[in-house]
Amino acid sequence: MAKIQALYDAVGKGKRKDVEQIVNAELAKGTNPVEMLMDSMIPAMRDLGDRFSRNEVYVPEMLIAARAMQTGLNILEPLIAQRGHKPLAKLCIGTVKGDLHDIGKNLVAMMLKGAGYEVVDLGVDCDAEKFAKAVEQGSQAVLLSALLTTTMPYMKEVVSRFKDRPQVKVIIGGAPVTQQYADEIGAHGYADNAGEAVKVVERCLGLKG
Repeated sequence: MAKIQALYDAVGKGKRKDVEQIVNAELAKGTNPVEMLMDSMIPAMRDLGDRFSRNEVYVPEMLIAARAMQTGLNILEPLIAQRGHKPLAKLCIGTVKGDLHDIGKNLVAMMLKGAGYEVVDLGVDCDAEKFAKAVEQGSQAVLLSALLTTTMPYMKEVVSRFKDRPQVKVIIGGAPVTQQYADEIGAHGYADNAGEAVKVVERCLGLKG
């Protein structure tokens, strides 16, 4: 199926009402919900993520688009589940213990959902046990966020929790976090923005070269 340009544009521009109207109109015409997601909505978010990486759009635009994407997903996800469409992988994400910031985490979670992953959002102030429980429930990767330098060290504790489970990929990010710090604590990946996070998850899980 070809891209539905109006839906692609509505997601990219963050027009929630337009997304809702277009999705419902397409469903009424018999359009496949999986194709709608894969051919129009996910490419729109991926393009926005690439533009975000190039500083062509900023956090407010990303958040508005993410909400528009979620509006469409709320309609499509139950229909897609009925068709047995499987997500690329199951992930969990949370802000680490002691840190209550969530804007960056929410943006990454939305980008990953938009890219076709099942994302379990654990919220803020998450201890290692909370991440471990999510892994026991099927998460294949653990994404850690921190905005404070004082909470960054807890990332090391979470990474250590999964040292004996190399198949579980731990990916970190947040304003004070760096690739050097990721290397120091043994994280599998690091991303400095939401668009890059999608690419890092793909790489860590071996979904793309």
